[in-house]
Amino acid sequence: MTKHMRSGLDEHARTTRTTASRGLLGPGTLAAAALLTATLVLPMRGQVADPLPRVAPAGVGVDAEALSGATAVLQRYVDERKTAGAVAMLARHGKLAYSVAVGQQDLAAQTPMTERSIFRIYSMTKPVTAVAVMMLFEQGKFTLDEPVSKYLPEFATVSVGHADGSRRPPARAVTIRDLLLHISGLEHRTSALYRDAQVRSRAIDLPQFVRNIVRVPLIDDPGARYRYSESTTVLGRLVEIWSGQPFDDFLEQRIFGPLRMVDTGFYATPAQRARLATVYAPAEGGGLKAVEIEAVPFTEKPALLEGAVGLLSTGPDFLRFAQMLLNRGALDGVRLLKPETVGMMVSNGLPDAVLASRGNGVMGWGLGNVNIVMKPEGVRYPANRGEYGWDGTAGTIFWNDPANDTVILLLTQNSPPDPDNLRRTFKTAIQGAVRGQ
Repeated sequence: MTKHMRSGLDEHARTTRTTASRGLLGPGTLAAAALLTATLVLPMRGQVADPLPRVAPAGVGVDAEALSGATAVLQRYVDERKTAGAVAMLARHGKLAYSVAVGQQDLAAQTPMTERSIFRIYSMTKPVTAVAVMMLFEQGKFTLDEPVSKYLPEFATVSVGHADGSRRPPARAVTIRDLLLHISGLEHRTSALYRDAQVRSRAIDLPQFVRNIVRVPLIDDPGARYRYSESTTVLGRLVEIWSGQPFDDFLEQRIFGPLRMVDTGFYATPAQRARLATVYAPAEGGGLKAVEIEAVPFTEKPALLEGAVGLLSTGPDFLRFAQMLLNRGALDGVRLLKPETVGMMVSNGLPDAVLASRGNGVMGWGLGNVNIVMKPEGVRYPANRGEYGWDGTAGTIFWNDPANDTVILLLTQNSPPDPDNLRRTFKTAIQGAVRGQ
């Protein structure tokens, strides 16, 4: 089986951490340090290539002073012990205009955060799985409105549950489209329903996961309601069936390899573990404490290759993935998807009745497993109609904005994921750096 994550250049990873993140700069020099870090990175022998061509911010219509303000926001959250550290990037017109790492990757060891620190991206795995699914869709392996039971016979037995414990057959079969849009009637991995039934464990494999999930009743008829769910892990199993490959091999050979995502996979190899950032939660009395979210940690190869929440990645790797989507399916001469397929993935796919019940229709949801801004005036941070992206439960998030031709990426390791509205505060600050061009 193909090795999940390539790491031959681990010891030569580039560090873009500012001097401010070492605590050596006062407020008066923070802006200058942030600007320097955002625009100048010296090459190191044997390093991994830049994720995108680097450019001075002004060259792509980005205001360097506003970028330094965004870095100052991150540094303030570190200084106030609300997060241990962060990596942030902004690309415009396919070029990297801003890349910073602040704070610590591990507080106890005083390991600095770097551009190539590795993060548990959790639900940012979902868009990756959706790309895999839609690549196979383009190959004609399935159609979107086929029943899942055609490929996973276990789904022929699913039923809808009632509060009194009774069950009935669903109004119609669960389809592939339902899984992609999270309108299948399946539940979230942390729901009491799934926890009580022990549906999900990183110690079981995908076939067992499917057997577990169909034993539990659906919470709605398929198509009736949006419910963020474990459907994307079911899709990972379908990728195996359609492709004839283990899910991790397919991702490696068809997505990570072609996109040069050199540090993305389902676990950290021994050579990579020193770069795996620690997850932190608020400690009693203030500050932060290290936590391990999973019983099978990300330093061990899991049996369950989770298409919903299973991946680790880095800023450079995920930036390349997000840029591929913004480019409508291609990057550096490598095409993964047709432009029209990506267009379908990043457009709202929810039926009107379902969309209206999902936050008053402010955000849509696409086949690409991304949130899509439908009503910018209802969003809590600056956003444009058609902007899309998604986040992860341990503090990662990305925003693709076709109107401004930007990718914005913020990676932390926090549980809960958004301490004191860090995401909104950072997005507001960095959005102000983007000028019309």
